[in-house]
Amino acid sequence: LTLRDDAVALLLVDQRMPQVTGIDVLRESMELFPSAKRTLLTAYADTEAAIRAINDVGLDHYIMKPWDPPEEALYPILDDLLDDWAAGYRPTFEGIRVIGEHWSRETHELKDFLTRNQIPYRSIDLADESAAGLMDQIGAEVSDLPVALFPDGHSLLHPTLPELAEKAGLKTHASAPAYDLVVIGAGPSGLAASVYGASEGLNTLLIEEEAPGGQAGQSSRIENYLGFPKGISGADLARRAVAQAIRFGVELLVPASVERIERKDPFRIVHLTDGSQVTAKAVVATSGVAYSRLRAEGTEALTGAGVYYGTSRTDAMEHQGQEVYVVGGGNSAGQASLFLTGFTESVTILIRRDSLDATMSRYLIDAIEAHDAVSVMPNTQVAEARGDGHLESLVLADTKTAKTLEVEAGALFIFIGQTARSEWISDIVEVDNRGFIVTGNDLGPAKGWNVERDPLPFETSVPGIFAAGDVRHGSIKRVAGATGEGASAIRFVHEHLAEL
Repeated sequence: LTLRDDAVALLLVDQRMPQVTGIDVLRESMELFPSAKRTLLTAYADTEAAIRAINDVGLDHYIMKPWDPPEEALYPILDDLLDDWAAGYRPTFEGIRVIGEHWSRETHELKDFLTRNQIPYRSIDLADESAAGLMDQIGAEVSDLPVALFPDGHSLLHPTLPELAEKAGLKTHASAPAYDLVVIGAGPSGLAASVYGASEGLNTLLIEEEAPGGQAGQSSRIENYLGFPKGISGADLARRAVAQAIRFGVELLVPASVERIERKDPFRIVHLTDGSQVTAKAVVATSGVAYSRLRAEGTEALTGAGVYYGTSRTDAMEHQGQEVYVVGGGNSAGQASLFLTGFTESVTILIRRDSLDATMSRYLIDAIEAHDAVSVMPNTQVAEARGDGHLESLVLADTKTAKTLEVEAGALFIFIGQTARSEWISDIVEVDNRGFIVTGNDLGPAKGWNVERDPLPFETSVPGIFAAGDVRHGSIKRVAGATGEGASAIRFVHEHLAEL
């Protein structure tokens, strides 16, 4: 019952049982179920022990045997006790419980995965009283952390993300060997391509390495997306898009990642890192971008323990009331800064330039300037992150004078640069010098091009493989643009399929 996190309303125990007394059972239950009502069935000879148990084990009532008829001697008593219990009962959390050390990177990755996939969970720090009891019951050691406990009572010790995902009910393996369309990356462009492909009759598989929504899914509020005058969070937009895709029959795998694509004309073989493979008539690469890593001393070691790429409500809540810093001058950094003001009264944006004017939308600059909790430090970069197990301070350097300043810091949220997530496909399609996939009219003579037509819009240097969204060379790096590209690519997918 404890491992399933079930609520216990009432314990009805006989005093005389084989090998154990009822009072012993009630005594052991006090720590596990302190709010449960306790009732003892007792013979006349045990009356004195029952009376002592009122103080010893918090006994609420004892019932003399025989209790016949129950309608008079048993049920009314139990009804009263249950009514008392129900009056003060507050339902317990029903979902996954994660036990881990507070500043553990592995624990953070596990919780971040659950958060971004919108799977409810409750975090239990190893230092909490309840953690030791739960660990004892499942026979777990500190070396087994993090631990995931599921509502059915089962547990996973130090799980991989695919193990966690599968137990949590996500789909991690394809159900068929072949598909009309395989979309790789479930950001806005991938979700749009999947929705339009499936709605137009294509058997569609969508593969996502981390969580639907991509980089946009980590945005606290997207305020310039058409049709949402009050803005919408990236997570909410992703949730709506996933529901729409599934409604049209899209098969979503998460977490799952592609190792490479094999060309076997006229088909494309998609090899996944788990060793499985699927055949596709057409592929759309929508793997997006990742934030560039901050090359400052100490940041790598403290990632997940005060240093974060992107932001989430979970991370923000860990640092309520603390001094928080944001690195980056783009819209994502601006949105994150305003979001963080809901958790602290001190958010500082660090930028290398003189101002935000060249890199951030005007509406965000105006909101930042009007907010007392947000300040901007221009001509500043992070030289070092310091802390014992978690971030405690930052060493900041002036980009003009090279003078340094050490400041207390609870958290550092990083939004700098964009790195194309194309390593899985760059050996088969043409990419530019930054790794972004080249498509359509931007392609020169393509080696291995074997169809009697020029590359279609959004088509790569390999017929039947398309690219859309942020991973594509020349994309505008906006949510609406990515969505439009994903939808538009499907039109040209149909043209390619008509040739097969």
